[in-house]
Amino acid sequence: MDASRIDRIRNVIRDVPDFPKPGIIFKDITPILTSPQAFGATIDLLLEHLRPLALDGIVAIESRGFLFAAPICRELRLGLHVVRKPGKLPAATDSVEYSLEYGKGTLQMHTDSLAKGQRVVVLDDLLATGGTAAAVARLASRQGANVLECDFVIELGFLEGRKRIQPTPCFSLIPF
Repeated sequence: MDASRIDRIRNVIRDVPDFPKPGIIFKDITPILTSPQAFGATIDLLLEHLRPLALDGIVAIESRGFLFAAPICRELRLGLHVVRKPGKLPAATDSVEYSLEYGKGTLQMHTDSLAKGQRVVVLDDLLATGGTAAAVARLASRQGANVLECDFVIELGFLEGRKRIQPTPCFSLIPF
């Protein structure tokens, strides 16, 4: 990976203290999106990583995962498979429940989104505790896809989210 492009991206990520609650420092990716250079570098680096994997599609997690997956899917001519919160998808869905810090969450994907044996990665903007990505990897696998890895722009390594996703490999551009 090109350190200068990684630094360009890292330097625009904004820390927002006490969001969404006191004591949390939120890593805000919106400055990446408003900087054509940083966004371009992010997409280019993800493409460099993903191109050799010979993928059939990308499973993107609502909503920030969509922002990074869409241009990658267009460039690699892949299907974009969206995972959303309940009630957002119009056709028949398959659901997965997962644990949150205080309670449970649910995510859904269309039942006809993935085909048996498709080679996919799960893509999102940030890896924190890993619960969401692990749930989405289970959902995609349950639909018959071969989940090669879970990929992220940012990883908060101190939260050890990779452990929750194992044995699925993880890749992140920018570790914190």
